[in-house]
Amino acid sequence: MVATKHPQHPPPHLDLKKRYAALYKPSSKTPGIIDVPPLRFLMIDGTQPFDPAGEEFRASIQALYTLAYQVKFAAKKQLGMACPVMPLEALFWNAAVGQGSAPTSPEEAAWRLMIMLPDEVESDLVDITCEKALAKKKLPRLADIRVQTFSEGASVQILHVGPYADETATVDRLLAFAAESGLAVTGAHHEIYLNDPTRTAPEKLKTILRYGVRRLR
Repeated sequence: MVATKHPQHPPPHLDLKKRYAALYKPSSKTPGIIDVPPLRFLMIDGTQPFDPAGEEFRASIQALYTLAYQVKFAAKKQLGMACPVMPLEALFWNAAVGQGSAPTSPEEAAWRLMIMLPDEVESDLVDITCEKALAKKKLPRLADIRVQTFSEGASVQILHVGPYADETATVDRLLAFAAESGLAVTGAHHEIYLNDPTRTAPEKLKTILRYGVRRLR
């Protein structure tokens, strides 16, 4: 049975950024090694080549945020729990080769968008919320969103500050650090967007860049 909200008690606040501070609040722009536990996400995959200005990419972001906020409101109303909508994340890899391979052009890129979902929010609540959203909103990609656990494990990450187009040098630093540490990249190119690009100057954008890795013998 879904718990009933008790108005006399303010809903507990889940500070997921604090809970997972090493993953979402990097302290510096220095590369580092972290261990990412299995986490649950709202996920949606691209079906067309990556195009940040393309209709599918924009529609996927809109659908993902729509459901994430509807789940937030449902969790507060039905579970008595306040939980923030977490940052948008994206995975990119070479569609022909698989994860662990970097696309050399947008046409080669497979992609997935994600927003972290608290463990306290069960999948049944997400399903019901999605059905209600589908009945009210004409967003075709809503039906393509799923709940899935992503196990990244050992990873290297770095904070990039500046325009997305200038990430290459930061990626090169991160990959060089991995190689110097005796690590091989096994995961997809992972980006976590800490700012809203429509409200933040390009030079102030903050993006976490991450790759799953394994240790070389």
